[in-house]
Amino acid sequence: MAHESFEDPDTAALMNELFVNVKVDREERPDVDAIYMEAVQAMTGHGGWPMTVFLTPEGQPFFGGTYYPPDRRGEMPSFRELMTAIDEAWSNHRSDVIDQAERLSDALQSGVDMGAVDGASPPDLGRLSAAAEQFKEQYDAEWGGFGGAPKFPAAMGLDALLRIHRHDPDAGVLEIVTTSLDAMASGGIYDHLGGGFARYSVDREWLVPHFEKMLYDNALLARVYLHAWQVTDDNVYRQVADETISYVLRELSHPSGGFYSAEDADSEGVEGRFYVWPHDEFVDACEAAGLDPDPGLQWWGLTPAGNFEGDNILNRPVRGDLIRPAAIDALREALFAHRDTRVRPGLDDKVLTEWNALFLSTLAEAAAVTGDPRWESAAIANGEFLVANLRRADGRWLRSWQGNSDSGIGRARHLAYAHDHAALVDAFTRLSELTGEARWIDHAIETADALIDLFTDAEAGGFFTTGSDAEDLIKRPKDLMDNATPSAQSLAAVGLLRLGALTGLSRFTDAAHRVLSMLDNLIQHHPAAFGHMLGAVDLAGSGITEVAVVGDRRDLVEVIRSDWHPEVVLAWGQPYDSPLWEGRTPGNAYVCHNYSCLAPVDTADALRNLLQQ
Repeated sequence: MAHESFEDPDTAALMNELFVNVKVDREERPDVDAIYMEAVQAMTGHGGWPMTVFLTPEGQPFFGGTYYPPDRRGEMPSFRELMTAIDEAWSNHRSDVIDQAERLSDALQSGVDMGAVDGASPPDLGRLSAAAEQFKEQYDAEWGGFGGAPKFPAAMGLDALLRIHRHDPDAGVLEIVTTSLDAMASGGIYDHLGGGFARYSVDREWLVPHFEKMLYDNALLARVYLHAWQVTDDNVYRQVADETISYVLRELSHPSGGFYSAEDADSEGVEGRFYVWPHDEFVDACEAAGLDPDPGLQWWGLTPAGNFEGDNILNRPVRGDLIRPAAIDALREALFAHRDTRVRPGLDDKVLTEWNALFLSTLAEAAAVTGDPRWESAAIANGEFLVANLRRADGRWLRSWQGNSDSGIGRARHLAYAHDHAALVDAFTRLSELTGEARWIDHAIETADALIDLFTDAEAGGFFTTGSDAEDLIKRPKDLMDNATPSAQSLAAVGLLRLGALTGLSRFTDAAHRVLSMLDNLIQHHPAAFGHMLGAVDLAGSGITEVAVVGDRRDLVEVIRSDWHPEVVLAWGQPYDSPLWEGRTPGNAYVCHNYSCLAPVDTADALRNLLQQ
């Protein structure tokens, strides 16, 4: 619609004559998007983007839909016809329009009554078993993933299944994870030359992607591949995590440390042009580099006829066989260099706080696990960028930053949402665990306190999307379930539980338990819709293991990093105000559960034994 209607002079003139037009970036303003998407779904029974909503001057919606063409198509009116009809109704039947808008706004205001929240009881770990059964019902045993086309990579659900496998290796869920990860990384949804994942696959087989690459997808997918490598010791998953992180650092990084939001699907006005390969061009590029193209044609499944509109989307026909021999690596390098001469897809150079924090959590964890100093430096730079650029002078976090990539000068705008704060809490705790620097715990505490002060729903529990200092909309939105990204509730529950364990501050742990209590009934009936929240269910139900390594004992720190311990929080390096540091002897590691500690140990083997127990 942007190209067909908004940029058309005649359509734009009519729009400006009849309406006050507001174009909303739903990534910068998810609160506005959520409210009016709910209205469109109530009016039409479905939603989607682009979204078109007509409002009263008070912001109350009275008519809405999704796409409208520039010219009439059968029963679907053109956008110009629709605007004329809306103007006629507003001019001649205004009282009816206003009455409809008020009734719809009242319905939106009523929301969902979640009942009273006491937060007293720990969550039932049976929710994990119920989730496993629901995931099994939705699982595509042939191609991995869940459901049919279009198919989205359910990174949070797969990560939850890895947690379930740790509790019960006989639950039969590891195969769901490995089959899905193998199929996705072998398919065209994965960029076999440059790394990173596209948004989703239009088919069940993961072959044909919607070629747009989003920062948050790659943050969540790199994380689950990293965890799968730790659980299975399969280097395929390490390779995919490495290449995905490398893609973000190479293509989505601002020189000062922020991460851009996305790369478009289109280049030169054609979706996928940057990524697909005509057979002859592939052969010519290989031969120009002095390489035999035949091994590459076989490895990536290219044919003269192609698999996508006469061209080829690179994929690996032998599923999961992704560790490349030297000859294929040489071809990959030559093809990457050739592809780099093409016109790149458009770059969405917004730096969004929430999405940066999601990737920062992944990057910090990956740097700790692998010991890669470049990743550690990039993680620290990102944390420092966020602190320096995404906060006002009074400390209030902001949502979005955009600036000049050469000068580094930019401008932040829009008050940050609960999602931003909650994601930052988790990111800062993981930066502290990576670096051993107390300053990141200080930032986590400040951000968590702001989350609680500005966003808490005191009556129903959990957190509103918008802060108490935000502008008034027709309702105060509040998301519950995980979707393309984790909900504010699940991000908060995980982040606050971990921070509470690291600091001993009960206000954070209590707030997390109120979230879990509020959502317990929904989690019970729809556990697979709460992939990230299941991590909080696990932490709260099983209890968190606190480990303090006192003094310069990096050998003991490495023991904790040598395996995946999602239930462990780590304090080491610079002490900060926490019971974990009180009365501790340098040179020892202390393993505690709810601050009840075992006898200290001072050898790697002894610490490893305690963690295994």
